[in-house]
Amino acid sequence: MSSLNSPLATSMPTEIPLPTMSNSHTSSRLAPPAPSRGSGRRRFTLSLVGDTQRLPICQTHGRGLTVYCKSDGRVVCPECHTPGAEHHGHDTVSLETEWMDTKARMDMLQQQLQAMITHRIRKMEQIKTSVTELQMAMERETAGSLSMFSALASALEQAQAEVMEAMEVQRRATEHHAENMLRQLELEVSALKSREQDLSQLSQSDDHVHCIQSFPALSCPPPTRDWFAVSLNSDHGTGAIYKRLAALLGKFQEQLNHFADTGIHRSVVEPGTVRSQPKVKRVQEYAVDVTLDSSTAHARLVLSDNLKKVKCGDRLQPLPDGPARFDRVVCVLGRETFSSGRHYWEVEVAGKSDWDLGVASDSCNRKGKIEVNPSNGYWFLSLRDKKKCTFRNEPCTDVQLTHTPDKIGIFLDYEKGQVSFYNVSAKIHIYTFTDNFKENLHPFFSPCTNRSGKNNGPLVITALPACSHTKM
Repeated sequence: MSSLNSPLATSMPTEIPLPTMSNSHTSSRLAPPAPSRGSGRRRFTLSLVGDTQRLPICQTHGRGLTVYCKSDGRVVCPECHTPGAEHHGHDTVSLETEWMDTKARMDMLQQQLQAMITHRIRKMEQIKTSVTELQMAMERETAGSLSMFSALASALEQAQAEVMEAMEVQRRATEHHAENMLRQLELEVSALKSREQDLSQLSQSDDHVHCIQSFPALSCPPPTRDWFAVSLNSDHGTGAIYKRLAALLGKFQEQLNHFADTGIHRSVVEPGTVRSQPKVKRVQEYAVDVTLDSSTAHARLVLSDNLKKVKCGDRLQPLPDGPARFDRVVCVLGRETFSSGRHYWEVEVAGKSDWDLGVASDSCNRKGKIEVNPSNGYWFLSLRDKKKCTFRNEPCTDVQLTHTPDKIGIFLDYEKGQVSFYNVSAKIHIYTFTDNFKENLHPFFSPCTNRSGKNNGPLVITALPACSHTKM
């Protein structure tokens, strides 16, 4: 378990500490038994406390060992701690009291071990379930990917065939058109040559009268076409096909973008655990308007008028100390209460070296020292020194971030028992708590202490368009 003080703790044990057992009264340090009268030796057996007839006997005083010396960790007799005796002035209790205390510690240790076992068995089940779900999701996405790429390949092949066919049709049409123009030009050239020949012959005639009378009939050129602006059509007829192909590729790009936004995002949330989580863009569809609850704020916290910003001040403010207010840890809850559905909000953390964000239950302890873990109603993420990210679970998990976040997204899926954290700027899923929620939950915020001005920036709840989705 991890403790949260003011400032919030940054180093946490990675395992529940095991209680230290005191030396048992069955230790080898027990005095040897005194010899019995009948056989030259005395024998003893340990039995229940209170059965003084069967207790070990003090070798020095011959009395039953009914006292436990805490100073030396030994079982002694009543005379061993009388004035002048070896254990005089030591811290002693009755053997029955020490046994009851030891038994209580043993029971507590057994409960702790059982809790650790249960937690790890549950974690094993979660990992197995996550692996199965991931395999199924990957199979679905593999099939979807193959289908999309197959459709794209088919569309490209069809577009290629259409382009090739259009170009072949245009080639044949162009050749036919060219042949027609060539034939027409050949006819015109032939007619013009004939006219030129007639004019040449006429011009060489010595009969000037005949020449003058015949020239008007030859003065007009034969009918011809104006070829100045005539050329072969350079339009291959593929423009419409390319437009259809561009539209098809645009649609395919939309499908790829949707696939990227809703597909499996693989991220290591705990050593050996892989989870399938929705992407940032998808969870943003469940945005809610979150504000701070001033009645829960620690007296050093300074809240903005619109209850969207919080920072740690330099001194305590004169505020009434109600049962909802944190009195030792610089924390504040959100006004909103979540008992079902899916909810998402974002918090700007740029410029801060330390912060804590997440959710807390209605019954979470707000007075004095706080044990921060899911079993005590806290599910949140901590940042220390701008790089050390800690997931407050049992045991706590530290992860070095490759991208220091400027904005954190928190997504609560009450029915699934999940609280997920996202690096919004990098569009990366950071971590997901999985639990079984039974109480109302509230957004949780802590800007942490100022650290001599190194962490005096505020946490800012950013505005997002509120949505009313209930299903994902």
